[in-house]
Amino acid sequence: MRAILSAVAAMLIGGMVASYAKLPPTPPKSDAEKAAEADKAAATKAKEGADLTKAQDKAVANYKKNAASMDRKK
Repeated sequence: MRAILSAVAAMLIGGMVASYAKLPPTPPKSDAEKAAEADKAAATKAKEGADLTKAQDKAVANYKKNAASMDRKK
């Protein structure tokens, strides 16, 4: 019984010590990695812009299609 309790206590103490440990800093990014990341961000922004424009065009087309049935002027 005493061995089990001491093992559990050792695991708890070891877990607490490990939770306070610091991780090593990440290595600095190279110029190529920075450029690739910037290109990816630009491509994502362009795609999101295109998707937004497509959604807006779809909403306008839907409004124009249904405006007459809702007794509104175009």
